[in-house]
Amino acid sequence: MHLITAIIKPHRLEAVTEALKERGVSGLTVSEVQGFGRQGGHSEVYRGSEYHVDYLPKIRVEVICADADSDAIATLIADTARTGKIGDGKIWITELVGVLRIRTGEIGPDAL
Repeated sequence: MHLITAIIKPHRLEAVTEALKERGVSGLTVSEVQGFGRQGGHSEVYRGSEYHVDYLPKIRVEVICADADSDAIATLIADTARTGKIGDGKIWITELVGVLRIRTGEIGPDAL
């Protein structure tokens, strides 16, 4: 099993969620996060004063899936979240040692 973690722009969340549902992904976790990459934040003007914003709002999407599905799901997220502009985000895939569904006690792939 794999954990796919994607950091995407907030306005792409709905499209990514819909694409994952159409692909048959049965669950995901979404978190509002902040961070910066190569762009290193940006400058804004508020009431005539310019100030630097170090951390940009992002969305973290996490999906647990079978090993065979991880590349296809990561590619689907990347294709759906891509705007072609700086700050589109990152995706990484982590191997999971185990998964346990709390409600039923199912373990491993049955818990997905």
